[in-house]
Amino acid sequence: MRVALFTETYVPYVNGVVAHVKTLKDGLEKLGHEVMVVTADKYTRHHFIEDGVLHCPAKEVKRLYSFGVSQPISYRRQKLIADFAPDIIHIHHEFGIGLSGILAAKLLKKPLVYTLHTMYDQYIYYIAPRPFLRAATRFSHTYSRFIAKSATELTGPSLKCGEYFKQIGIKKDMSLIPNSVDLDAFNLDKITQEQKDAFREKYGISKDVMLACFVGRLGQEKSVDTLLEYWASTISPADKMHLAVIGEGPERPALEKLAQTLEISSMVTFTGMIPHVEMPANFAACDAYISASLSEMNSISMLEGMATGLPVFQRFDKLNADQIQEGINGFYFHSAEQMAQKLRGMRDMPKETLESLHRSVVGSVVARGSVDLASYMLGVYNKAIIQKSAKPASVSGIKLRIKPKPKDE
Repeated sequence: MRVALFTETYVPYVNGVVAHVKTLKDGLEKLGHEVMVVTADKYTRHHFIEDGVLHCPAKEVKRLYSFGVSQPISYRRQKLIADFAPDIIHIHHEFGIGLSGILAAKLLKKPLVYTLHTMYDQYIYYIAPRPFLRAATRFSHTYSRFIAKSATELTGPSLKCGEYFKQIGIKKDMSLIPNSVDLDAFNLDKITQEQKDAFREKYGISKDVMLACFVGRLGQEKSVDTLLEYWASTISPADKMHLAVIGEGPERPALEKLAQTLEISSMVTFTGMIPHVEMPANFAACDAYISASLSEMNSISMLEGMATGLPVFQRFDKLNADQIQEGINGFYFHSAEQMAQKLRGMRDMPKETLESLHRSVVGSVVARGSVDLASYMLGVYNKAIIQKSAKPASVSGIKLRIKPKPKDE
C-alpha cells in the first residue's frame, strides 16, 4: 500500500503529532508499505522530496510557536503527490497542508482518513483576542465540521475526540487508535547509570529525593499552574520530593513567578526545552510522571515516561479514565490532598514492590510500538478503501480549478 501522510510539522520539530506521524511512518515501512510525508517547511521556497518527505514552502507564524504554514493550493505539490500515486491520504492537521490533503483526495479520487490530535477549543486563545473567543470558537467548530465531513474515516487517540466530533455535529463513527511510543529509544537497558545521574547533577537535585516530572508545552491548556498550586498546598521540603517541569512555552515566565509566589521554588525546577534525544535518560533519572492537565489526549510524553518505567500520576479525567490502570501503571487523583497521599504512598513502597510497579508500567506499553500503530491504522485504511469503492465520498462546498504553472511556487 502507498500512504501519504499530511502534517503541518515534522522532524526536526518535536511535538506529539510529529512523534505520532514518525512512529506511524516507521511502522508502515517495517511492514513493507511505501510512505510519503507531506509537510510545511518555512526554510524552503521550492517544493522538493528528500528521504520520503515532500517539503512545501511555508510562511512562519510566530503565534503558533513559529511553525510554518503553507498555502493549501499548489499545482506543483499536487503533481508530486499524484506522481507518488497514494492509495490512502491521511491528514493529521487541519491547516494549509491538511487542506492540500483534502484537495488531493478529491482530485485523485482516493479515500481520506483524518486523525484529530488536538482539542482546538482549548487553543483558541493563541490566535484570537479575548473579545473574539466566542466567535472564534464557533468558526473553529464550523471549520472542524467541514474537515470531518470531508473524510472517509475518522480516528483519534482518545475518547475525547469522539465527544468533540459529536459536540460539533458529526455523526460518523470514530476509530480509537491509541498513540504509540518508540520503545527502542526509551528502552531502560540502553540507558546507563551515568546518564541518569547527569540529569540530577545538572539541576542540583539530590539522589535521595523522589523526583516527579511533567513534560510538555507550557501553555494554559496544560494546567501546570494547577499542578504548582496542588504541590504548594500539600508538599513540603520535609517530604523529600521534587518537581521537574520540562518544556518551553508562553506561560513559562508566569509559572516561574507563580512558583516563587507560592514559595516552592526550592522544590521545583524549570529546565526549559530539552532535545528529544536526551529525554530517555532524563525520564530514567525521574521516579514518576505527573500531570494536572485535562486537555491531554493520550499524551505521547506520558507514554515515553511509562516506557522508561515511570508510574503516572494524573488528575482524573472521565474521558481519559481508560488510559491509567490504578496501581498497575499509575494513579489518578481528584484533589491536591489525594495527589500528595498517592505520591507519598509510592515514595514509601518497599523496594521489591516499587521494582514490581516499574516492570508493570513498562509492560503496559509494550504493545504501543510502531508496528502496532501501523497495524491498527492499516485496518482503518482497508475499511476506508472498501467504503470509497462502494460509495465515492464527496467534499461539499469545494470547487477548485488549478492551472499549471511553469515554475515551482
